[in-house]
Amino acid sequence: MLEAVRETANWSTARIRAIRDLLDQTAERIRRDLPKLYTRELAEVIFVNPYCRIRDIVQAGIAKRQAASVYLKALTDNGLVQELKAGRENLYINPALLTLLRDRPPAQADR
Repeated sequence: MLEAVRETANWSTARIRAIRDLLDQTAERIRRDLPKLYTRELAEVIFVNPYCRIRDIVQAGIAKRQAASVYLKALTDNGLVQELKAGRENLYINPALLTLLRDRPPAQADR
């Protein structure tokens, strides 16, 4: 039982580190490739969920609606997010984060 708890804790810690590293890499890429719209907060908003909406950027106080749309379009053009039409609004999927969240620990994959 304790071994299972240890494995789960180690897996969770590794997952958290991987997400933090991915966030740092993404923030650096935005800063390097899109310096006019770089803020750490923008990078963090696209990591709150594996998807982002224009209103998430607006609610975070980063930009007004029109500017938020431009920001997400620039992130899409740069390959950091993928645009997906969902009803009347667009979702901007963070594929790298989604992949990281979808991966199962090796111990569970073998069961």
